[in-house]
Amino acid sequence: MSSTEGRPVPDPHAHFRFWPTRVPRRITTPATSLWRNLEVSALRYPDKPALVFFDQVLTYRQLHAQAERLAAHLREQGVQDGDRVILLMQNCPQWVVAHFAILRANAVVVPVNPMNRAEELKHYIVDPDARVAIAAADLAGELLKANSELPESERLRHLVVAHYSDQMGPEAEVPPAWAEWLGTRHAVPALPGGSVSDWPEALACSGTAPAHNRGPDDLAVLPYTSGTTGLPKGCMHPHRTLMHNAVGAALWTHSTSENVGLLVVPMFHITGMVAGVHAGVYLGSTMVVMPRWDRELAGRLISRWRVTHWTNIPTMVIDLLSSPQFDQYDLSSLLHIGGGGAAMPQAVAQRLFELYGLRYAEGYGLTETAAPSHNNPAENPKQQCLGIPFVGTEARVVDPITLQEMPQGEAGEIIVNGPEVFDGYWKRPEATEAAFVDFEGLRYFRTGDLGRVDEEGYYFITDRLKRMINASGFKVWPAEVEALMFKHPAIAEACVIATQDAYRGESVKAVVVLRESARGSTSEQDIIDWCRETMAAYKCPRSVSFVNALPKSGSGKVMWRLLQEQEGMSIERPREGSPLA
Repeated sequence: MSSTEGRPVPDPHAHFRFWPTRVPRRITTPATSLWRNLEVSALRYPDKPALVFFDQVLTYRQLHAQAERLAAHLREQGVQDGDRVILLMQNCPQWVVAHFAILRANAVVVPVNPMNRAEELKHYIVDPDARVAIAAADLAGELLKANSELPESERLRHLVVAHYSDQMGPEAEVPPAWAEWLGTRHAVPALPGGSVSDWPEALACSGTAPAHNRGPDDLAVLPYTSGTTGLPKGCMHPHRTLMHNAVGAALWTHSTSENVGLLVVPMFHITGMVAGVHAGVYLGSTMVVMPRWDRELAGRLISRWRVTHWTNIPTMVIDLLSSPQFDQYDLSSLLHIGGGGAAMPQAVAQRLFELYGLRYAEGYGLTETAAPSHNNPAENPKQQCLGIPFVGTEARVVDPITLQEMPQGEAGEIIVNGPEVFDGYWKRPEATEAAFVDFEGLRYFRTGDLGRVDEEGYYFITDRLKRMINASGFKVWPAEVEALMFKHPAIAEACVIATQDAYRGESVKAVVVLRESARGSTSEQDIIDWCRETMAAYKCPRSVSFVNALPKSGSGKVMWRLLQEQEGMSIERPREGSPLA
């Protein structure tokens, strides 16, 4: 163990003593595109259930065939090699078909959060220069509203519309609250100046998909991540980064083709996409798909399909265990359970172990690291801990200013080097340069999270270097919310901070200065209602406070830290959670 000014620094490989059994420390991944994983699994397991959606099953043969047809349709609509295609849906079989069809067409998937509203969606059309989108019918209207407000040169030219109900049969047990958006076959909208194809029409394409020519270094997915300033940035992930973590996740959890996974973490999110969809397709396992979280549906699906692996957010486990019908469900098939987004309470983890012998394995990662970059070994997990560096990954804790390695147990910024780290931010060379640092001759990604490493090589989060709110595992960046709020005609200034929430951990609060003309005629609820119409629900302020002026520094910058401290949630407080991506 080396030292800094006489103080010991961590042994970077101390965690190898706790490495999961039968898992290699480094792996050689297939030197192919992600599409080839589906191609191989369809050859190996043609009649095996690939996707289960309520009462319907899609086999690997069917999944492969539908992706081929849709890829041919995309090429007929002008999608060329390397083009970016928007994918906007809740979890459903069509999301998986569309995702692989885009890859099959040698194009790039732009996965978009279905909670986004029109004002937010504009950015996902313009920034990646997308001209084609695949969307669920219930979300298409919001996308087209965004599209109509753009200059003609930046608009979409083609839209494929899918209907969740097309993949559901008469025996589907749909939660009553979902009946309208999930069970209804919505009308296909028009795209002024462009064309629209209904899903069955697109799959009936008689054309030929282009020769597949993508390799490990070609761009595969462009997921967006928000940041401390400005609009969300696209993270450039080539096939090799997602391939590495898909294979690594399969090995880490001792998975086989006989896995049955419950896919409820959103597929647009890097965790659901990689640890759920791509790991499952690589293995040729069965994926039981939930469009959203519902504890009773989850209990029924785990019991009915004998689910073996479940990646989730801890609040889902808490919710399921508190169900009054919990004793009716059989969770005995579960072999592995884990996830992140928030810390798993010790009492809940203990109950899981007592009931099923399951140790909840928390993990950590970001969109930039094709989550995870850290994970807890199933045999030796620590609670409320990020885990140890993932397969093939090196991590350090450094002073965020000097970039010198921190002594054992002291907090600093977590930096990561590994084959899962993205290539950089789309069209943002300066942001890319700022996101990386050279350390001991290697290129490390700066996570922006403050943490420490213990003497056994396990990492713990202590705080956030970046300004961010963690609401039930969803990352909310105040700068993005503020930018949207400034569009309200009554708002002169706004500062967004975190407020404590017993269930979500944190929620969003907006401190607002109204324009003089709006004072007395605009209420806090008016602002909240407008936000619900304008932005994704998880970003919306749950509370609004009117003030006459925001505190500012001598240079005129809003002193958000002061407002945060006044809220009683100091940014310096220790917080050992596990935000997964």
